[in-house]
Amino acid sequence: MARRSVLFSPGDQPDLLRKAPGTGTDVVVFDLEDAVAPARKSDARTAVHDVLADPEFDPECEVWVRVNPVGTEADDDIEAVFSDEAIGRVDGVLLPKVSDEDDVRTLDRILNEHDRSLPVMALVESAAGVLHAESIAAADPTDALLFGAEDLSADVGATRTSDGTEVLYAREHVVLAASAAGIDAIDTVHTDIEDADGLREATQFAVELGYDGKMAIHPSQVDPINDAFTPDEGRIQWARRIVEATSDADDGVVRVDDEMVDAPLIQQAERVLERAHAAGDVDFD
Repeated sequence: MARRSVLFSPGDQPDLLRKAPGTGTDVVVFDLEDAVAPARKSDARTAVHDVLADPEFDPECEVWVRVNPVGTEADDDIEAVFSDEAIGRVDGVLLPKVSDEDDVRTLDRILNEHDRSLPVMALVESAAGVLHAESIAAADPTDALLFGAEDLSADVGATRTSDGTEVLYAREHVVLAASAAGIDAIDTVHTDIEDADGLREATQFAVELGYDGKMAIHPSQVDPINDAFTPDEGRIQWARRIVEATSDADDGVVRVDDEMVDAPLIQQAERVLERAHAAGDVDFD
């Protein structure tokens, strides 16, 4: 399944939790961490559990739950939310503030102590997390690596700018770590929900960097993100011609559309078709 858009929904607002899967997002995250005030954590756990346990709740997208960091309230989150009735509708656990692979393994151990087995999506949003991104991504429970630019900037004392040069190295490092481990890389949020042009530009740049998707904090951001991560028809047809022309070729390099095509370009074309297939735009059968 595609993970182009990853929409966060506050855990203490059950109406929004129920509506979020209908926004067209590929992934909805029921958030028990930053989106919930400390005094409402218990209410949020109850709301998330009740929505997940409702037999009428039947989302077509993936559903993740963002728990609190290990060493804080992650254990309480898992005990309260992941009942036998609710667990079947949870696709993964999003762990914030991941500093190293031990954080991922600790969450996996907590899940196992509660007789739960779920993939972990690791949110890297600190200097330590970025520097340990390779080992975090390579940890067995890790299923996706997410980059959090806002918390990282606060952690290192950087000033956020519109062009994002202050986090560019970290942004590239995270996508490289995810790619090396063969898992999804999800880009940081665009915090200005009124800035549609800025969102489109930032998302297109994430595509160019090699990210598989981008986090969203408002339903209005879902469609622009999905569009950016879905190859257009021209790109799909180009990829088809590359793959078809080279499938039976004996030589290492062939000519397609006045372009000399070798292995790296074939791999790029195959990736375009894989993304289109994941988005439902290409049938491989």
